[in-house]
Amino acid sequence: MLNITNIVALLRQQQVIAYPTEAIFGLGCDPDSEKAVHKLLVLKRRDWQKGLILVAATYAQLTNYIDDSSLNVNQRARIFALWPGPVTWVIPAHTTTPRWLTGKFSSLAVRVSAFEPVQKLCLAFGKPLVSTSANMSGDGESTARNISEVHKQFGATFPVMDGTVEGRRYPSEIRDALSGELIRQG
Repeated sequence: MLNITNIVALLRQQQVIAYPTEAIFGLGCDPDSEKAVHKLLVLKRRDWQKGLILVAATYAQLTNYIDDSSLNVNQRARIFALWPGPVTWVIPAHTTTPRWLTGKFSSLAVRVSAFEPVQKLCLAFGKPLVSTSANMSGDGESTARNISEVHKQFGATFPVMDGTVEGRRYPSEIRDALSGELIRQG
């Protein structure tokens, strides 16, 4: 169990870490590091083509990755009505956003969290984190909800930020920002 300072140091060294979110422990890394994202994908046994979610403390932390100009006033209002909060929005990505984040898509899934530990971590790191469930890909039943479950899946020395999940029962809802369509129930 590590404090935020130690976790941020590991993120800056292109390491993968685990941290508490609203419902589960997430695996995270620096979204700008292809090396770190590759480590995360290998660890999770996740196909890179599926794309990833970024979690941030503020909308401004996401603007380097998403095409804000693709959103109209109504779409922006719909997003901000539910942010910060446990809703992930799929938004068109900048053409410069790396494929290791978008996968086979031209969009990117992003969330501004209201959960204080996630907020503090993203603010301390100075940018968003890759955010994916702390389990093996396709193994939704064994998603880690506490530190001991993270260590059971990834080893006793795996770096985990100290803390507990907020207590939500399900991971974030996912919606399409352009249409408002529900992609995954939260």
